[in-house]
Amino acid sequence: MTEGPARKVVARNRKARHEFEILETVEAGMELRGPEVKSMRAGGVSFQDSFARVDGGQVWLHSLHISPYEQANRANVDPVRTRRLLLNRGEIRKLAVKTDEKGLTLVPLEIYFSRGYAKVTLGVARGKKLYDKREDLKRRQQDRDARRAMENH
Repeated sequence: MTEGPARKVVARNRKARHEFEILETVEAGMELRGPEVKSMRAGGVSFQDSFARVDGGQVWLHSLHISPYEQANRANVDPVRTRRLLLNRGEIRKLAVKTDEKGLTLVPLEIYFSRGYAKVTLGVARGKKLYDKREDLKRRQQDRDARRAMENH
């Protein structure tokens, strides 16, 4: 995915790519209240332990922390409330089938604004084991060393 003039990335969940093996990605809209949008534009988003779940034919984003917007004191809502994600019925059905498989979950990878609308990229993911994480780190270090060797010669 490329960043262009119509796409402004607000936050990336870097930990998700370390903790999970991402099998597929889906773009979804987010249903937000006014102060939440302003806070997101200011960068007040934290992915700490956030995940998505399909419930009753709808996709819900749980535990995403959007900081309260200072100037909207009374209009602010609960910072970690469950938020509805906007997807087509067919996409929701596909996600429901995939997450019913053993060990698969929906993880938010990135939040951004596209043409003024708040969007989230969800990843259909499988949790990594400790040895998988070590293998990834080792492979990344070897790639880094190889690039340095090529630059030096």
